[in-house]
Amino acid sequence: MTKLTGGTGFKVDFLSRVTANKSFEENGVNNFNFWQKWLLWFGVYLFFIGLFLAFFGKSGVMDFFLNDRIDPVFWPGRIPENAVAHRSWIYGVLGATLSGWSVFLIFVIHYPFRERQKWAWNCVAFSITVWFLLDTIVTLQYHVLFNLLFNVMLFLEMSVPLLFTRKYFYHV
Repeated sequence: MTKLTGGTGFKVDFLSRVTANKSFEENGVNNFNFWQKWLLWFGVYLFFIGLFLAFFGKSGVMDFFLNDRIDPVFWPGRIPENAVAHRSWIYGVLGATLSGWSVFLIFVIHYPFRERQKWAWNCVAFSITVWFLLDTIVTLQYHVLFNLLFNVMLFLEMSVPLLFTRKYFYHV
């Protein structure tokens, strides 16, 4: 990495970033604090998604984002009215579960994960792995491609930060 150092104590690297005597490791994607905050805010995002599912499962927004993509897999044509009620209940239960799991993740990521306690990294890594495997197996059984793509996206958004932070817990 080419760096130019001026007399002011600032460094300019090849990415044209100005840093106050800090390396790319301290400022960039290899930074523990960056990824810890990423996971924390992702947990907050999941919490609000859970609330939305729980309280707005019958909304038109749900039709646009989920129902119009998932319903045709199970009900070609029109969905029966009793299935609409069941789907709304499922969204409510799923939203409550997602919000509860998110609160747990937020607390683990904010306190013991930030303090680099190994069990916290393991807890987050294993919980998202169990979720991903189980959800994906069920998704594949029912051929819901949209949910498979959604699972992969969420898993990557959570596993990439874990890959970048692992060295802070295992010193590898």
